[in-house]
Amino acid sequence: MTDTAPDPVAAPPAGRTTLQLLRSLDSGPRGLTEAEAERRLARHGENVLPGTRPLSWPRLAARSLRDPFTGVLLCLGLVSATVAAWGTACVILVLVGVSCVLRCTGERRADSAMAGLRDLVATTATVLRRPGDDGTASPAERELPVSQLVPGDVVRLGPGDLIPADVRLLRAQGLSVQQAAFTGESVPVDKRPVDLPADGESTQLCFQGGSVASGSASAVVLATGAGTRFAAAHGTVGARRGASAFERSVHGISWTLIRFMLLTPPLVLMAGAALRGRGLETLPFAVAVAVGLTPEMLPVIVTTALARGSALLARTHGVIVRRLPALHDIGAVDILCVDKTGTLTQDRPAVDLARTDPDALHWAAVSAWWTLQLADLPAPDALDEALIAHADAAVTDAYDGITALPFDSVRRLATVVVRRPGTPGTVTLAVKGSAENVLERCALDETERAGLLARAAALSGDGLRLLAVATAERPARHRAYSTADEHGLAFTGFVTFTDALVPTAAQALRDLGERGVTVKVITGDHPGTAARALRDLGLAPGDVQTADALDALTDAELSRLAHRTTVFSRCTPADKARIVTALRSGGRTTVGFLGDGVNDLPALRAADVGICPRDAVAVARDAADIVLAQPADRPGKDLTAIGHAITAGRHSSGNIATYLRVTLSSNLGNVIAMLSAGLLLPFLPMLPAQVLAQNLCFDAAQLSFAFDRPAADALRRPTTLRPRDFLRFITGFGVLNAAADLATFGVLALALHSTAGGADEAAFHSGWFTENLLTQALVMLLLRTGRAPRTPGPVRWAVASLTAVGILLPLTPAAHPLGMTALPPVYYALLAAVLTLYAAALTAVKRRYVREA
Repeated sequence: MTDTAPDPVAAPPAGRTTLQLLRSLDSGPRGLTEAEAERRLARHGENVLPGTRPLSWPRLAARSLRDPFTGVLLCLGLVSATVAAWGTACVILVLVGVSCVLRCTGERRADSAMAGLRDLVATTATVLRRPGDDGTASPAERELPVSQLVPGDVVRLGPGDLIPADVRLLRAQGLSVQQAAFTGESVPVDKRPVDLPADGESTQLCFQGGSVASGSASAVVLATGAGTRFAAAHGTVGARRGASAFERSVHGISWTLIRFMLLTPPLVLMAGAALRGRGLETLPFAVAVAVGLTPEMLPVIVTTALARGSALLARTHGVIVRRLPALHDIGAVDILCVDKTGTLTQDRPAVDLARTDPDALHWAAVSAWWTLQLADLPAPDALDEALIAHADAAVTDAYDGITALPFDSVRRLATVVVRRPGTPGTVTLAVKGSAENVLERCALDETERAGLLARAAALSGDGLRLLAVATAERPARHRAYSTADEHGLAFTGFVTFTDALVPTAAQALRDLGERGVTVKVITGDHPGTAARALRDLGLAPGDVQTADALDALTDAELSRLAHRTTVFSRCTPADKARIVTALRSGGRTTVGFLGDGVNDLPALRAADVGICPRDAVAVARDAADIVLAQPADRPGKDLTAIGHAITAGRHSSGNIATYLRVTLSSNLGNVIAMLSAGLLLPFLPMLPAQVLAQNLCFDAAQLSFAFDRPAADALRRPTTLRPRDFLRFITGFGVLNAAADLATFGVLALALHSTAGGADEAAFHSGWFTENLLTQALVMLLLRTGRAPRTPGPVRWAVASLTAVGILLPLTPAAHPLGMTALPPVYYALLAAVLTLYAAALTAVKRRYVREA
């Protein structure tokens, strides 16, 4: 053999005969020599998928700095340092650093958890290799690591084996391959080593990632590693995806506030210069006002809430959140698209007892049991396994098996010959197979046969798979039985099968419905099979659309159709991605996709949040944002984990939304009041150090929102952060907050009897500082979506602490360095009246807002 084998993918493999292909690979049915295999391994590399390396710490930190608010905070920090406001600059940089560390740690933890899931693939393969370099030695079967396979190797495949590379069949016996990971079809596909180009790849080729359902074969390796179709699909994992729902929401809110922040310093400077003759000395105050408008804690609150929710999900439900913002996205999901095969169903059939004839089930189980015993098959096929699961002593002990004629793809039926103990002169033939092939061997007139075929067609059209069963009594004999005996049969009945459902699928769908999530099924399977699975799960399939009807639709037409359709069948990977994209196109819908196969990769990437179960193919797990990996003490696929993930996402999102509403409305009110006071007063309404101290206290208290527990009714619907809704909310409550601040000016004027003089200036600062913290405490308590006020919790403790600081700080020695002084007792009485009115107004406006929402 030569050192350089031609590239096997230079021409379509299905367009060549087996001999031509072997020659192009410089191989043969006896396999490669060890020396040649080593040379090819050095040239082609190991048979492994392209690695998905976790991001390094510096790259994670750089990615976390792309957040708009984080960038704005960095800019404000630099401006603060420029004007020598070192305290403000240091606090801002600390907040940015804490946010980056929390986000990087959470995502690195998810990468570490995923590392334990990447080895769920074949590890060894049976390969024919010849020792020596002269090629004269006889080939020997060797069990080698899959990574050592090279193009030209000849491999042996048996039941249950995973396909270790892209291969073309040389020989096969009863081979069927489960390739649902590629096509979405739940039925194993028959494979034959034919040379006819018309039969195409579906017959001759098997691809890495599939598995042998039944039969055995030998095959030559066409492509390994990065050259396989599996690797080609894997390559799409790294493709750049569009902004997620969370990113779109935060960016929208961010840019709205950034515009306000950019306008604030110039307005303060111009107003001070025009009305009070102040110059650049007001720049630190202007920067402090801009910082006051900024939700400085947003990166920290967001990251803490999401990281805490992700850690809790992983610990209690085995759900791995690979990208922290995906936890918010799944909480905002209002449409969940799911693949059927391997997701809602288990890739194996189950007997449908309601539509199965009992006698037919009995004799089909006899046939399956004795075929396994007598035909020397390595394992039963999927239908026989389902039948054997129903076998009892009446099947295994009541008969003596004589011989078995196993299923083949020509006659499409299987026969066993059995004898009941005590009846030596008679045997029974039990035959099962396709309806057409069994019925044509039965003693029926044409009318009866046509009626039974029509019934079989109706059952198939209802999404059921079926076997026809017939029997015949024959005299016992010593001569061997053959397929010639399969005639004159008495029809017994039909055995029907449905796809075995994932046990938790029905409960998961009910939970999703209760949470306001609409489920849509997008599958490559047959329309009837998909509809049947949904009906078995208690979900009305409605009008099932097939993918060929979508090609003529524009994107707008597809979007309208997708929103009113529950099931799409016969979908290619591109169809799935297009449907998901159409559902997202409205902008007000957050779409999740749950899939487990290579054919689901484009849709996983197109969705706002991609979800896959633990036993999905490796590339699907790499592409997904959330992996439903069950803990070791609860093995198996548990789709109810989706509900837990949605609840955790809404929990975290609710806390983030509450923080934004509280901080933005309060900050906007303070900024309006500061700008108004700056125009009315002969001195700065609040010193920069006081603004910073107030922000620090408020920000520290608001960190409690990351640990709050939203009310149950907030978890029953998707949580979204919509910039327009937020703008309406913060404007209304911000103006109300500004009104309370302006009322405080009157209270201060009444309490202090004057607005002139250094002592009164310090008293004004102290009074407004106290009122600001107390109103912020009220806003935290009344505008949050949390537990009942009677229930102790982090927010209540934070509110109590903020109230204590607001009242006591002006009375402590720390007041003098901050430019504050003690206040007269009458002020507190008047302030209590203002706060009471403010709380009543806040409650009334909130109730009206909730009614209109």
